[in-house]
Amino acid sequence: MTDTPTDSPWARLTEASVGYDGKAVLAGLTLALRRGEFTAVVGENGSGKTTLLKTLAGILPVVAGRVELTGTGGTLPVIGYVPQRDSLDAVWPLSAYEVALMGTYGRLAIGRTFTDAERRLTRECLAQTGAADLERKPFSVLSGGQKQRVLIARALATVPEVLLLDEPTAGIDPEATRAVMELLSRLHHERPLTILMVNHDLPLARRHATEVLRVADGQVRFESVGDLEGRR
Repeated sequence: MTDTPTDSPWARLTEASVGYDGKAVLAGLTLALRRGEFTAVVGENGSGKTTLLKTLAGILPVVAGRVELTGTGGTLPVIGYVPQRDSLDAVWPLSAYEVALMGTYGRLAIGRTFTDAERRLTRECLAQTGAADLERKPFSVLSGGQKQRVLIARALATVPEVLLLDEPTAGIDPEATRAVMELLSRLHHERPLTILMVNHDLPLARRHATEVLRVADGQVRFESVGDLEGRR
């Protein structure tokens, strides 16, 4: 199999409509998302940012047109997904480590248990996100910023080519926000990792993203990071 060039798009949308229950929220989208970028998806609440992200993550089916995803090996890319809010019921007494370990489920064969390698990888991902000291703590008692670190570790445990995040700093304090964004910037540069992040905080996007995708009035368009200079 021929490897896909590293500068080729990981996602290509052609006259695509995205939405819920067959009803389009955004229609006629034609664009390509380049591998290796840290892309911030910005726009007002309800503009369709999360709908677009969930379609790229495979959570929502495309309503019309085509959405093509291509990994570096020519197959579908492995995607790590971090939701806006954790959907784990607090009645389940899962530790931070057990939540992060969920990222390895996709590689777990039917009837098999976790390997030592997967357990080591999970601990490495927690360490990478600065959450190693949270390993034994119940996930339900963690602060918002701590939960985000664990959920990012869970996404990294999938060994993703692309990391998709939906408002990763929503509802957390400024210090935790700064720490999460610095973590994402480091992952983007050091791994390197392709990142697509929905975020309504324009100054934050300007500081950390390499490119911006604006969703407004049913349209999606790229802007340079510099174009955000005067926006608040």
